[in-house]
Amino acid sequence: MIQKTPPMGWNTWNTFGYEINEDLIRTTADAMVSTGLLAAGYNYLVIDDCWSLKERDANGRLVADPQKFPSGMKALADYVHAKGLKFGMYSCCGTLTCAGYPSSYDYEFIDAETFASWGVDYLKYDHCYKPDTTPSDLLYRKMGLALANCGRDILFSACSWGVNQTHEWIKSTGAHIWRSTGDITDCWQKIKEIYDLNVPLQPYNGQGCFNDMDMMVVGMHGRGLAGVTGCTDEEYRTHFSVWAMFNSPLIIGCDIRDMDEMTKQILMNKDVIAINQDPAGRQPFRAGHYGCDTWVKFLEGGDIAILIVNPYDSACRGTLHLADIGLDVASNKAIKARDLWSGEDLGIIKDEILFPSVDAHSCKFLRCSIVNR
Repeated sequence: MIQKTPPMGWNTWNTFGYEINEDLIRTTADAMVSTGLLAAGYNYLVIDDCWSLKERDANGRLVADPQKFPSGMKALADYVHAKGLKFGMYSCCGTLTCAGYPSSYDYEFIDAETFASWGVDYLKYDHCYKPDTTPSDLLYRKMGLALANCGRDILFSACSWGVNQTHEWIKSTGAHIWRSTGDITDCWQKIKEIYDLNVPLQPYNGQGCFNDMDMMVVGMHGRGLAGVTGCTDEEYRTHFSVWAMFNSPLIIGCDIRDMDEMTKQILMNKDVIAINQDPAGRQPFRAGHYGCDTWVKFLEGGDIAILIVNPYDSACRGTLHLADIGLDVASNKAIKARDLWSGEDLGIIKDEILFPSVDAHSCKFLRCSIVNR
């Protein structure tokens, strides 16, 4: 299958880590429907590490921990599917998973067949305990080939952390998304670090194999496994805007059974989601160097998304000269802009977008249509 838009969903790791079980998955599946997340596009429910026994069975197959998942993975997948959701699981290319459970090294084909038999729709494939003598690209190609021959469409989420020049070979593996950095934590410093690392990687981003900036921390507020200091709602809004603009998968990491209203408003902003899910799937590009960072993405049908982001610790000026994106005076064109967070119509802009002061860790996110001057 070809991945035309970044996947959206929820993953257990950021909040729950090792503490996962069948009841958590079932109640989260229920919440994905009842909160409106599924209707907003979040359709993958992904179980991360720590789901299996520490030993394979006599036939070499992975076994779900019967204390954590007494009904088994097939029954759990059936429950998730009955809610209209898709079911995701986790493995690793090394000799063990990151938490020390059996991994898929030398078991790629049997594991892919097992996942297919359980009804898995998404596989997160990590990079821990990789043998030094085996190249990363070979290990991801092996699993990509196994998934392509397992008899079921399974989205291949390659979580190699961007090491070993992942961007140069990842599309050859059949991966649909690829992790470009190490793990996220719930603090602004880590969000900025991931942003900075992804700036030079945008030429490798786009339809078919999207850059994965890791699960989001929106709404965690310092709680859970990845919780550190937490972020302000404004920082979460900027975090979500950058992930959307950069075509990252939108995978929620907070406990969605206990979201506050602001978290819901951020995660379910349909206009911002639409930028992430734009059918053209084009990479964003940098335009303008006048204080804040300005990013532009050409959308299906001719509209333009513009993100002016301030990742810095003091206010900065947000400016974009329209000539820098091809709309000079000779074009006889201007833009009609709308703010995607406030909903405000900014009217027709002929020469430049100007925000004299964008607060630290804040952003301005616009959708613009082309009009005559």
